[in-house]
Amino acid sequence: MKLLFLGYLSWRLNRHIQSKHMHIYIFNSWFMIFSPITKGNRRGLRKKHNGPCEAHNSIDKCWRCDPNWAHNREKLADCVQGFGHNATGGKGGEVYVVNDSSDTDLVNPKVGTLRHAVLQPQPLWIIFRSTMTIRLCQELIFSSNKTIDGRGSHVHIAGGAGFMLQFVKNIIIFDIHMYDITPGEGGIIRSNSTHFGRRGASDGDAITIFGSSDIWVDHCSFAGTFDGLIDVVARSTDITISNCHFVRHDKALLFGASDTNPDENMRVTIAFNHFGKGLTQRLPAVRWGFVQVVNNDYTHWKSYAIGGAKGATIISQGNRYVAEDGAAKEVTYRKKAPKSEWEKWTWRSEGDLMVNGAFFVNSGNPNWAAQYKGYPLMKPEPAERVPELTKFAGAAIGCKVGLPC
Repeated sequence: MKLLFLGYLSWRLNRHIQSKHMHIYIFNSWFMIFSPITKGNRRGLRKKHNGPCEAHNSIDKCWRCDPNWAHNREKLADCVQGFGHNATGGKGGEVYVVNDSSDTDLVNPKVGTLRHAVLQPQPLWIIFRSTMTIRLCQELIFSSNKTIDGRGSHVHIAGGAGFMLQFVKNIIIFDIHMYDITPGEGGIIRSNSTHFGRRGASDGDAITIFGSSDIWVDHCSFAGTFDGLIDVVARSTDITISNCHFVRHDKALLFGASDTNPDENMRVTIAFNHFGKGLTQRLPAVRWGFVQVVNNDYTHWKSYAIGGAKGATIISQGNRYVAEDGAAKEVTYRKKAPKSEWEKWTWRSEGDLMVNGAFFVNSGNPNWAAQYKGYPLMKPEPAERVPELTKFAGAAIGCKVGLPC
């Protein structure tokens, strides 16, 4: 019976593909087949699979532990909080299944590849046929209104270029591993469904958010890129980065890259992330703008955890900061500014838990909340709960079709 059912689904899928004039590898969301989940290396995964489904923070509680998650994928788009709360990704669009890990044609990418999927002009919810590693030959340029959803498969972007979100809106990137990212040398690359042209070399970031808004990155794992793990630049705003795991990198997160081109309107939420082994600095580093850092677990940094310049506003609430032995104890770092200048910047620590000598140097307005009334700020949980809130940070969250995720 099972083989007959799978054969019927395969026939339906082939029939559906042949009926599409655009020959896009998409189908209705009721049909989902995936390869068995393999073991992940994210902390807590093995423990999670030894017991019932667990959801510990407010974002995860919105969608996790539903045995019908594979039929209700778009529920995820209702769960983002913080400044990226308007991101809905490909909600309302069709499902596009990536079934080909290659990236060989940058002008006319093959149907079924990730590059082909993200270039389409319409909203799409992009999922993956099986576990795969994708080596991008050049930066992957997105069009607006896309969700990349790795649930049900282990999806690795590794050994090549990273993601470029340039002048786009409404993107969700979920449950993806990104590591060992290298610069693309540039060349003739398609940037949307109607245009291709010459592009310069890419920087080697895992994700570059350039002039874009309404972005949510959740349950992703990042390590070891050539440049940054995530860069938010060129007046990008309304972004949430949550439930991610960051390891093995020097300059991790850069928000605002220019002293002369201000990002005053940049707003970013950093929530429920784990900053782990092998990190040095920029967790994040902020120029201009407003960043809420809430309920994250900082267990490793060498130089500093949170840095910035140019009057950035940084509100740290309910985080756990664990200073390493032999590394810097101060959480904060003000770049190239005398005290007479930086003491006016609003950097506030509220309800943070400081461990092993860690300390946060406050500055600016202690009554900052009145100035930012109406901002979509997340309500912090007690810092003592951070290990629980971030227990399943990172990708490979272990979703199997028909079982609670």
